[in-house]
Amino acid sequence: MLAVMRIAGSRIWVTGASSGIGAALARELEERGAQVAISARRKDKLDEVADGRMHVVPVDVTDKEAMLAAAASIRAEFGGIDVVVLNAGAWDQVRVDRWDSEVFRRHFEVNLMGLVHGVEAVLPAMLDAHAGMIVGIASVAGYRGLPNSEAYGATKAAQINLLESLRVDLRRRGVKVQTVCPGFVKTEMTERNSFPMPFIIPAERAARYIADGIAKEKAEVVFPLPMMLMMKTARLLPVAAWGALLARAARR
Repeated sequence: MLAVMRIAGSRIWVTGASSGIGAALARELEERGAQVAISARRKDKLDEVADGRMHVVPVDVTDKEAMLAAAASIRAEFGGIDVVVLNAGAWDQVRVDRWDSEVFRRHFEVNLMGLVHGVEAVLPAMLDAHAGMIVGIASVAGYRGLPNSEAYGATKAAQINLLESLRVDLRRRGVKVQTVCPGFVKTEMTERNSFPMPFIIPAERAARYIADGIAKEKAEVVFPLPMMLMMKTARLLPVAAWGALLARAARR
């Protein structure tokens, strides 16, 4: 039987909360009674999301020292952090005819190192307390290679692997680890996409899925259901078959 966490009264820190999934999740958690702290680079956007009901801590997740300071600030304000949702992310398409290593660098600094810095900021205190939950927002894009997703997909695959390893190492230390893999969600990032996005859902619906997953303390949260089934099945296909399938789809 799955454990059930009491969101009401929990102290939750959400990064990447100035828009999209992070903003919607912060509002959802606050409505469920959590004490919520939100972080991102854009303070004006954070203030709009908070609407006076959340603790605002602007931070750049690529800056390790800033992340450590942000976590300390939130602990001082709330008395501790029960759950951290590491959601900050970057997405840009890769064009093989305009290969640019800087696109990869930015993805790894934000998506992967941002996650690493977030873990570093909260893990020592959680280990001392023998309690807490680390939630990493990855993506189904980390399951298989997708067109124009060489940078984004690589970081999402790395996040999934990192979180799985962390879950194993923390299994007997009282700290839970949750991997969240959304499909397509309507956000500022996906607004720039010119390709079809099957089963796309609003950010508010994504927030409900994630909040429910946190409450149930699930190891993995994947949504929506049709995308989960499609991408879980895709992981079983042989490498050559997957490549041929996507190449045919791209030609169409």
